[in-house]
Amino acid sequence: MLGFNLMRFRYILDWEREKEMMTESCFQTTFPLDYANRRRKISKNYTIKQIPTQHIMNRLLQHAFTPNQATSIGLLAVAFWSSVVGLIRALSLHMGAVGGAAVMYSLSTLLLLAIFGLPNLRQFSRSYLFWASIFFVGCELCLSLSIGFADNARQAVEVGMVNYLWPTFTIIGAVWFNKQPAKWWIGIGFALSFIGIATVLGGDSGFSLPEIIGNVRTNPLSYIMALLDALFWAAYCTLTARTKAQGNAVGFFFLLVSCILWAKYFAGGYGSLHFDTGAILYAVAAAACMGLGYAVWNIGISCGNMTVLAGASYFIPIFSALISSVLLNAPLSVQFWQGAIMVCIGSGVCWLATQNFSFRRVE
Repeated sequence: MLGFNLMRFRYILDWEREKEMMTESCFQTTFPLDYANRRRKISKNYTIKQIPTQHIMNRLLQHAFTPNQATSIGLLAVAFWSSVVGLIRALSLHMGAVGGAAVMYSLSTLLLLAIFGLPNLRQFSRSYLFWASIFFVGCELCLSLSIGFADNARQAVEVGMVNYLWPTFTIIGAVWFNKQPAKWWIGIGFALSFIGIATVLGGDSGFSLPEIIGNVRTNPLSYIMALLDALFWAAYCTLTARTKAQGNAVGFFFLLVSCILWAKYFAGGYGSLHFDTGAILYAVAAAACMGLGYAVWNIGISCGNMTVLAGASYFIPIFSALISSVLLNAPLSVQFWQGAIMVCIGSGVCWLATQNFSFRRVE
């Protein structure tokens, strides 16, 4: 599971922990109600608070999901998360990089709290909350601002592609720090991912070192933040897996991101926000893609086919580039698509290198 996507698109590890807590079959009970009951059993000394909309969400989902239904619902997360890069860029053009990100994460926070309720922070150790907050918040800040600070639409798509090095970094972190067994050819996947990114950054020239350096020099801040974004998320995933953290604190992390962005916005004197029709639509769409993506992904990994979901998640870089290209009217070269495909293949190879496949001879 450590090789999964997105922004991203990105939230599988927390929900893998929740999945381990759910022993009943999805055919016997509905996961939202079971989820709440399990959380209460863990916290016997106090009551988990639920806001009214969470009860509505539980009722809406109060029926059993078949594996095919759950898988189909989970696949919606791929579409949602693939749209995030383009929507963040479009929103930044209306509200600015910082103001747009602050509005988007505020709406996402409200949506996550409405769906999953208030997080129970007492389930986590202080050291985990401290480091996880740094990694998660740093990741989301770098993601949104790297895209918002891009010079143009084409650069925003390129920056978004650099972010998709995170699956490769996550698997490397699992092998290096968590002692995840891996085949020797994991290095091939690692190399493919970086060659793919280099091809993307080379522009129309493809894999060309002078072109890559020249391209990065035009806006080093965005590219560096995109790389840090991938590293931060890999660190968060590695930490969560290493500590075997139970529960879900993403709503809390999103709240921290929102507060930091608003503090930066008011301290930086960015001026007033303009809430025109386009800005409101992009803000709501971006927040919905983040929040709802998380919700439907939870359904998919709880009751659906993990193999199908894992395979689909590796195509998010391509889907994201395609949607962003159309949304931002940014034509992409053949070399770009070649690099994007290499990034996907490289991540997939890294994941396969960590899997223990066994074959039985059929008599």
